[in-house]
This record gives sequence, C-alpha cells and structure tokens, in this order.
Amino acid sequence: MKQESAETIALQALAWLAGHDELLPVFLGASGASETDLRARATEPEFLGAVLDFLMMDDAWVVEFCDTQGLSYETPMMARVVLPGAEQINWT
Repeated sequence: MKQESAETIALQALAWLAGHDELLPVFLGASGASETDLRARATEPEFLGAVLDFLMMDDAWVVEFCDTQGLSYETPMMARVVLPGAEQINWT
C-alpha cells in the first residue's frame, strides 16, 4: 500500500469517527486533540496514524468501519504500517 492510499483510508476513518457522537469524544480525550485540531491536523500523516491506532483499539470499531466503507478488516492495519509512527521497537 502506498502512503497516499493509507492517508485516504485514515481520512475515511476520521470521518467515520466524527460521525459517531459517542465515540468522537473518546477519541478526543485519548488523543488530547480538540475538534479544531481535527480539521487542522487532518493532513498530517502522524495524526492520521493516531486515528488508525485509536480505531484498531476495538475489533468492533474496525468491523463497523470496514463494513461501512466496504473494506477488508485487514485494511486499517495495512494502512497503519505505511504511516509514520508504526515502526516496531525491538529492545534486544
């Protein structure tokens, strides 16, 4: 997956989150972002990675998002590994 496609998927996830009145405040609280930040940072690959990180915290969210968008359930993870901040840390 190319970064442009990953960013598009993350933007779809952000729009999906924004449409959930119960879930959006949870994301804002967890990320420390404000609603203004959502608009201002929506083009930042690092922020989009954080959106996908949040989405993938709950399998039910992934399923609902992917079903809504017509995506495979693996797509958010595939998009996440392309965006900055997904590097695996190896302590050994």
